[in-house]
Amino acid sequence: MSSYTDEETRMCIEVYTANPSMEMVEILARKLGRSKKSIIGKLAREGVYKRESYKTKTGELPITKVEMVSNIADTLGIEVHTLEGLEKSPKNALRALSEAIGQL
Repeated sequence: MSSYTDEETRMCIEVYTANPSMEMVEILARKLGRSKKSIIGKLAREGVYKRESYKTKTGELPITKVEMVSNIADTLGIEVHTLEGLEKSPKNALRALSEAIGQL
């Protein structure tokens, strides 16, 4: 199928922004006879697509070990480069250290 008409684009934006969810993407795909990927791509190009946020098994937003080390450095008031190599530690150890220094 060719590119989206202005009317299709407006409809996609209106429908999706009213309820930004994968369900709305599926509805738009069926209504317009396009793939979900096509709808997502169009919404992304229009700047309205919101990627579903990933959560860990424990229901938390993910944080990388590099981000954890950066947060630890900020909490201690030191430059992050002074903790070089700490990001190779197990995530649970970094989490425990982060929580412990948060108590200071």
